[in-house]
Amino acid sequence: MGVNSNRVEDFSSHSSGSTTTTTLKVSTEIPMPAAQSMEIHNICLPPKKTTFQKLKHRLSEIFFPDDPLYRFKKQTWCRKLVLGLQFLFPIFQWGPEYNLSLFRSDIISGLTIASLAIPQGISYAKLANLPPIVGLYSSFVPPLIYSVLGSSRHLAVGPVSIASLVMGTMLSESVSPVEEPILYLKLAFTATFFAGLFQASLGLLRLGFVIDFLSKATLVGFMAGAAVIVSLQQLKGLLGIVHFTSKMQFIPVITSVFDHRKEWSWQTIVMGFSFLLFLLTTRHISMRKPKLFWVSAAAPLTSVILSTLFVFCIKSKAHGISIIGHLQMGLNPPSSNMLYFNGQYLALAIKTGIVTGILSLTEGIAVGRTFASLRNYQVDGNKEMMAIGLMNMAGSCTSCYVTTGSFSRSAVNYNAGAQTAVSNIVLATAVLAAYKLWKVDKLDFLACVCSFFGVLFISVPLGLAIAVGVSVFKIVVHVTRPNTVVLGNIPRTHIYQSLNRYREASRVPSFLILAIESPIYFANSTYLQERILRWIREEEEWIKANQESTLKCIIIDMTAVTGIDTSGIDMVSELRKMLEKRSLQLVLVNPVGSVIEKLHQSKILESFGMNAFYLTVGEAVGDISASWKPMIL
Repeated sequence: MGVNSNRVEDFSSHSSGSTTTTTLKVSTEIPMPAAQSMEIHNICLPPKKTTFQKLKHRLSEIFFPDDPLYRFKKQTWCRKLVLGLQFLFPIFQWGPEYNLSLFRSDIISGLTIASLAIPQGISYAKLANLPPIVGLYSSFVPPLIYSVLGSSRHLAVGPVSIASLVMGTMLSESVSPVEEPILYLKLAFTATFFAGLFQASLGLLRLGFVIDFLSKATLVGFMAGAAVIVSLQQLKGLLGIVHFTSKMQFIPVITSVFDHRKEWSWQTIVMGFSFLLFLLTTRHISMRKPKLFWVSAAAPLTSVILSTLFVFCIKSKAHGISIIGHLQMGLNPPSSNMLYFNGQYLALAIKTGIVTGILSLTEGIAVGRTFASLRNYQVDGNKEMMAIGLMNMAGSCTSCYVTTGSFSRSAVNYNAGAQTAVSNIVLATAVLAAYKLWKVDKLDFLACVCSFFGVLFISVPLGLAIAVGVSVFKIVVHVTRPNTVVLGNIPRTHIYQSLNRYREASRVPSFLILAIESPIYFANSTYLQERILRWIREEEEWIKANQESTLKCIIIDMTAVTGIDTSGIDMVSELRKMLEKRSLQLVLVNPVGSVIEKLHQSKILESFGMNAFYLTVGEAVGDISASWKPMIL
C-alpha cells in the first residue's frame, strides 16, 4: 500500500506559482478496512489577508450578517433610489401591490383588533399607574408610524402588559402616581422617549445581538411571573379595594387583599366575576371553533360596553362599584413639553426606559418573527428596532407610553386575515415551555425558575436581572468547562465517533483519540490541559488493567475548535513538551483556517514537525501506524 504524507501547505502561495510543502513517503502495508490505498491530504493555510481585511470581514459578520446592501449591486441609479425608499420605508414595497381585496381583509382585521385594543389600552395604562386615556392614545399614533416603517405584516402595535408592569413598578418606587401625578406622567413620557432612543440606536448601530442575552428560558419565566403579578393586580378592581398596596410582589399583594377585607364590595365582585366568566366562555368557544376567533376578540370591548350601560342604568344604586370616570375627548395632545431632561429623577427615567425598551423590543421582534415564519416571509430585526424605537420616540411627544407588538392582538390580526388559526399558540407555549426546558436543558430551566420566582417574590427588574445572570453563568460554564470526548473507530469504516455514544466504536491500540468541542481561549486553556492529562492517565490505567498495547500517540480532533488565542497556543505548545518528555506523540487533526493560521504565525508548526497535522483522524491513524512498522523496499 502506498501512503503519501503531505503535512502543511501554504495555500496563499498558489497565486505566485510556488507551493511550500513537506512530503514524507512511506511504503508499507497498513490493515485499513475495505481499502487498498489511502492518500494523506494537505492541511492548507487560509489565503493571506491584511489586518485591515480581517477586521473588515469580522466587523461585517458582526454588524451586517444579512448583507443588507446586496440588493443594490449592479442596479441603475433610478432603481437604487426605489430600492432605497423600499428599504427605509417598507410601505413603498407593498403599497404598489395593494388592492381592494387586501383592503377588505384589513378593514375586518383592523376593526377586530380595535375591539380588543380599547379595553386592553385602558387596563394596561392602569397597570402602569397612568390615566386610562393614555392607554387609548398609545393605540393610535404608534400603529400609524409602525405601518410606514415596520417590516412585519401581522404585528399589531400597542401597550403590552409586561412593559406596563415594569414601568409602573420602577417609577412608583420613587414617585407616587397619586401624590405627584404630573411628575409621574412626565417621567413616564420621558422613559418612553429613552426607550425609543435606545431601541432606534440598537437598530441604527446594528447591535441587535444585545437582546439575545435575554434567552427564551429567561423570557418564559419572566412572562409567567409577570402574568401572575398582572393577575394579582386585578384583584384591586375585582374586589373593589380602595387602599391597595403600591408593591408588586406576591406576598405584599396577598397581604393587602386580606388586610382590607372591609373594603370588599359585593356588587363589584358579582359584576367582575360575571364578566370574567363571560370572557372565559368566549375564549373557550374560539378555541373549540377557530373560525369564531372574533368571538373572544370582541368579548373585552363587549364587556366594557355592557358594564358601562349597566352601571349607567343603575347609577343611583351603584355606590359600591368603582368606575374609571371621565375620559378626555379628542386626539392625542402634544406632550413634548412634558419630557423631563433634567432634575433628580432623570436617571430613573433613563433606567426605566432602557429596561422597558429591551423587554418591549424583545417581545415585538419575537412576535413579528413568529407570524412571519407562519407566512414564509422574513422580518428584518434591525429595521424592526428602528421602527419600534422611532414610534416610541414619536409617541412620547404625543401623550403615549411604551408600545410594542402584542402577541394577543397579533394573533387576532393573523386570524382575521388568514385561513388557518393559531388560537392555541399562547396556551400551548405557556403550558409546555417549562416542561420542555426541564427535559432539554436544566440550566435553562433554572433561568426560567429564577426569573419566575424573582419577579413574583422580589421585584420585576431584579427578577429579570437574576435570570439574565443565570443565563450569563451558563455561557461562562460552557466557555470555561468545554466538552471533551474520547473517540473510537466504527468497525470496517474510517469513521471515528464517541465511545460513549456508539457502543460499536472501539479503541485503536496505542492511540488515544480526543475531540475538543469549543474554542481554546484563556478562560479554558488551563482546564483543557488538565482534562487532557487526566484522559491520558485514565487511558494508561485502562491499558494496564486490560494488558493492551502501550500508549504511543495522542490525537486531538480540532474540527469543533473554531478559534484559539495566545493562551490556547501556549497550552498546546506546553502540552506537546510534556507529552514529548513521556515519549508520547501529539497530533492535531483538521484545525480550521483561523486556528492553523495562528499556529503558523506563532511558529509553533516548526516545533511540532511534519507528522503532527492531518486532515482526518483516519488518515492520522493510518499514516502513524505505518511509520511504526519496518519499511518494506
